[in-house]
Amino acid sequence: MLIFVPAAIAADLLHASPILVFVLSALGIIPLADLIGEGTEELAAHTGPKLGGLLNATLGNAAELIITIFAIRQGLLALVLASITGSILGNLLLVSGLSMVVGGIRNGSQTFDRKQAGQNATLLVLAVVALVIPSLFSRAIDPLVNANLPSERLLSEGVAFVIIILYVLSILYSFTNREETPITQTPPPMHEAKWSVAQSLGVLVAATVGVAVLSEFLVGAVEPVVTSLGLTEFFLGIIVIPIIGNIAEHLVAVEVASKNNMELSLAISLGSGLQIALFVAPLLVFISLFFGHTLLLVFTDLELIALFSASLVITFISLDGESNWLEGAMLLAVYLLIGVAYFFLPAA
Repeated sequence: MLIFVPAAIAADLLHASPILVFVLSALGIIPLADLIGEGTEELAAHTGPKLGGLLNATLGNAAELIITIFAIRQGLLALVLASITGSILGNLLLVSGLSMVVGGIRNGSQTFDRKQAGQNATLLVLAVVALVIPSLFSRAIDPLVNANLPSERLLSEGVAFVIIILYVLSILYSFTNREETPITQTPPPMHEAKWSVAQSLGVLVAATVGVAVLSEFLVGAVEPVVTSLGLTEFFLGIIVIPIIGNIAEHLVAVEVASKNNMELSLAISLGSGLQIALFVAPLLVFISLFFGHTLLLVFTDLELIALFSASLVITFISLDGESNWLEGAMLLAVYLLIGVAYFFLPAA
């Protein structure tokens, strides 16, 4: 699929149809995101499991982080918020659901650490609550104050700061507690290193630069695609962009579930979702300050409902320490319902 990288560059230079540029850029980002993941795993083999887990979780969302940064630069803030929501939903519902379905069909009922699941569920609900608070505050002051942007901005920045502190504490906990590893640090699949440290870093740098270039093309084509196809930024953000940025990592989660390693599969899917909520989302708030487009953590009502629904469903399913294909089908059903709602949601 790397052939799509030069194809996308050529299409943009030749001023081809925005739809063609969008599709080629999206297809080109997929193998580059896979290379980022592979380079991270190779580097993790040299650093050890704890630091490797941190690298794997942090760089696992690099492609989507780059895409959303370019979207902020273009002022597509609704797309960014939808992408944050879509990434969390995609990992909690789509990836976890597919993993449970595939793993359940191939291996029957699968088990994972119940104690760890309880801790992860608590962290997940806390992350969702933190993202919801600025939205509820915005709803409360809108009828009362016209010029409410300064207070909303300060609240979003304050919430982002608290969330990042929580993320740092989870990292500190993982390095000081030998028995438990927070799910924000996704353990990489164990394997012998095939690349040197220099090769791994070279692949990471090259793939990241490639993602940055194609992300600029992708985001630049969003508005023409929305106009031409009759879609909305919400649908692109909540469904299309998260899948593009994380498909390689998603496939790994499903693959390890099929090999009867549901604990690692959930670590990948839930860990990536929590990374978005605890690290990427607050980081984007501060990054937006450099582009003159202030990103507020103020989500739509449908986004709030979707986030709460996803966190509650995955929490109830994971607390017993067991999974099966029917529970996976439940998660997929919730994701499908949310996706259909966003597909028919009219543009604001």
